[in-house]
Amino acid sequence: MIQKFNISIINYQLFLLLLCSCNIGSRPATQEFENSQWRGEGRNGVYNETGLLKVWDDEGPLLLWKYEGLGDGYTSAAIAGEKIYITGLNEETLILFVLDLNGNLLNKKEVTREETDSYPGPRSTVNVNAGKLYIYNAFGTLVCLDEKTLEEVWSKEILTDFVGDSVEWTVAESPLIVGEKIFVTPGGKEHNFLALNKNTGELIWSSPGESTQPAYCSPQYIGDQSVPVVVTCTADYIVAWNADTGEKLWSFPQKNDYHVHPNTPLYHNGMILSTSGYGEGAVMLRLKDGGKAVELVWKNKEMDNQMGGFVKVGDYAYAAGHVNKFFFCVDWNTGETKYKDKEIFRANVISADEMLYCYSERGIMYLINPNPDKFDPVSSFKVTQGTGSHWAHPVIHRGVLYIRHGDALMAYKIQ
Repeated sequence: MIQKFNISIINYQLFLLLLCSCNIGSRPATQEFENSQWRGEGRNGVYNETGLLKVWDDEGPLLLWKYEGLGDGYTSAAIAGEKIYITGLNEETLILFVLDLNGNLLNKKEVTREETDSYPGPRSTVNVNAGKLYIYNAFGTLVCLDEKTLEEVWSKEILTDFVGDSVEWTVAESPLIVGEKIFVTPGGKEHNFLALNKNTGELIWSSPGESTQPAYCSPQYIGDQSVPVVVTCTADYIVAWNADTGEKLWSFPQKNDYHVHPNTPLYHNGMILSTSGYGEGAVMLRLKDGGKAVELVWKNKEMDNQMGGFVKVGDYAYAAGHVNKFFFCVDWNTGETKYKDKEIFRANVISADEMLYCYSERGIMYLINPNPDKFDPVSSFKVTQGTGSHWAHPVIHRGVLYIRHGDALMAYKIQ
């Protein structure tokens, strides 16, 4: 009886081992990689974090570490696979820095030349996707590196190869990756917007769009319509294409005095919000016919966020003004200004765990309760490390707030 029982156990263990072996053999051979991109997973500035502090000490949250020596630049941290990727300027060269999550330098690499005259340093955040790094410099050079070895896989001179139109303050777009395509805006007459194969750099499609200059805008993807939509802003328009075919679906006029539209359009449930500084303010569009058409819902000329981004929390949009020097709360559905407050303006805004994080050009980081009835700041602290303008958008990852200020990257514990 005892012998029979032992045999049964052995047979059952062999069965489990065989079953596990079959399961292992049926798994895809390709390794899963963690991805990271501009303003979070949905490019909407909202980070999927929980358990974050609802109030900070008077001195601010605990500074875990700082890394100095990045050089000039305005790019955000891209965090994937236990590593931080960020770019900076050394003389005339764009440098990629690879740090671990404790702020230790793991590697750095000279990638390409970079802007040294008009606001020196890189502007485009690294896109980490499926084991590769995509880096775009101020002159339109798009480089793909192997994430593990940092060896170059391919590169394209976007403005040269596709007869792009140069812009006054050089390129600031963070290209978008969806599936096997990487989308970028040369802004030329013929190749106004295009899709490349992310693995080879070969052209998949291009479109003349509205044949207007690029506007520093990073594209947005909309995948819940009857056609896949990719939308961006060029000098005078909000424009959308079929992401699969390159067919232009629609465009909507949005002008300002300097053709500057750096903010990625914010999408939610069939609605697209775009803001513009220098007079145009905010415009809300509604998709129709499965994404193939669009209609105006409302305009709000007061909320004129220039390049700091904006977020949707609940039924409200929050943004800091530019010419109109206020912090705004606007009803998402109607465009009504719920309040505007003088304390914050010209600032970057992100959100996590139902709170707002607002990094102002004056170097103050605010924690704000998103109260639609009144401006409701909870805590704040001054960012004293680093150099130059406070323009880089902050990032939240695993309970840590990352702030880049020119030469320095700081990590604060907020969980």
